Amino acid sequence: METFGKRLVEATAKRGPLCVGIDPHAALLTKWGLPDDVAGLERFALTVVEALADRVAVLKPQSAFFERFGSRGIGILESTIRQSREAGALVLLDVKRGDIGSTMAAYASAYLDPASSLCADAITVSPYLGFGSLQPALDVAAANGGGVFVLGLTSNPEGPSVQHAVAAGGRTVAQTMIDEISQLNRGAEPLGSFGLVIGATIGETGHDLSAVNGPLLAPGLGAQGATPADLRRVFGESLRNVLPSYSREVLTAGPSVAGLRLAAERAADECAAALG
Repeated sequence: METFGKRLVEATAKRGPLCVGIDPHAALLTKWGLPDDVAGLERFALTVVEALADRVAVLKPQSAFFERFGSRGIGILESTIRQSREAGALVLLDVKRGDIGSTMAAYASAYLDPASSLCADAITVSPYLGFGSLQPALDVAAANGGGVFVLGLTSNPEGPSVQHAVAAGGRTVAQTMIDEISQLNRGAEPLGSFGLVIGATIGETGHDLSAVNGPLLAPGLGAQGATPADLRRVFGESLRNVLPSYSREVLTAGPSVAGLRLAAERAADECAAALG
């Protein structure tokens, strides 16, 4: 069984270092000339999959934008995950779940167990009930060749009040999470399957990412203000493990399939140049 880390290395080597979000929020549906309903959601998702699933390394559906339409939205999310994977893209499902015990185990089963129709290659999770609360997700991912991306240093203005707080031993809360991931990935080749979400807009924070040995998802590029040139400033010597993530910058090029492909190609080329 191939690990997520190995699949990710192979995908980025073949298709370039790019993750594109699938974020069908109301304003974007309107911009595409689509209704803000299930039909609009389905057309949006199918168009992104048609345009990009056979050429980008990772697609990242944001679950909330599907969930808001209830069971029919979840059905479209299931189809989006399945069709993206069938076309060769890895799917990172952006769910940011964080809970304890049996509840976290249920989330892990929903998103990381191959028996589930919502199973993705990897998911995002929040560690702020304590890193140990994530253990069910980490276990299910390891058992099934999946990946988990833990929120580390996020770009929202509220983030530092928690993430930069100093914990026991003098480390920040974020550094504690970074070090936990580093332990999980120790010795993994060619790359660990447990990653971190590190915003591309955060600048230099003094946190040490050098031992992570796992993927570093970098949202915030494009419409949120960060550029590929910022990646070196944020990630330094860990640049080789960065997975740049775009959403609006690429998605606003729709609904044209050709437009989406051109925007993704441009972003991938810029990131490849910045990552060396």
